[in-house]
Amino acid sequence: MPQDNIIIGNVAFYGATSGEAYINGIAGERFCVRNSGASAVVEGCGDHGCEYMTGGFVVVLGQTGRNFAAGMSGGVAYVYDEDGAFETRCNKEMVGLSRLSEPEDITLVKLMILKHVEFTGSAYAAGIVADFDKFAPKFVKVFPKDYERMLNAIKEVEAQGLTGEAALLAAFEVNNH
Repeated sequence: MPQDNIIIGNVAFYGATSGEAYINGIAGERFCVRNSGASAVVEGCGDHGCEYMTGGFVVVLGQTGRNFAAGMSGGVAYVYDEDGAFETRCNKEMVGLSRLSEPEDITLVKLMILKHVEFTGSAYAAGIVADFDKFAPKFVKVFPKDYERMLNAIKEVEAQGLTGEAALLAAFEVNNH
């Protein structure tokens, strides 16, 4: 089964700045390290996945190795946590974990998996999409705490009427006090 085999090596997509990747199998260690803007779907990864990630989106449809998300300050990862033990493999120093519940997140994850099926023909991913309502509760959203704090500050200052760069600067000031 492809989802049981390592098919790309260590440090795949290191420092990726844009684009999309769909891997019908498992990635080695340090998958998407320093990713700053690419979107990727993989069926599992080794140790240190999404380490120092600053942007982009990653969906992992299987197990991760240890130390996932160490130093992750931006971007978002979604991990299918079939065995319920992902939290023990994740470095939670800079990230928070939550179940997939927001409609925007659910839509994004489902669309990324659909594209993964389209580009790879993955039977494993097709099974997840076919019964997505059953699988969705087992996905964990990995979201950097500072990134979340900044997004919330932006929403607050936009509610006060600020937009664009003025909103970003005001949110930055709110977060520095």
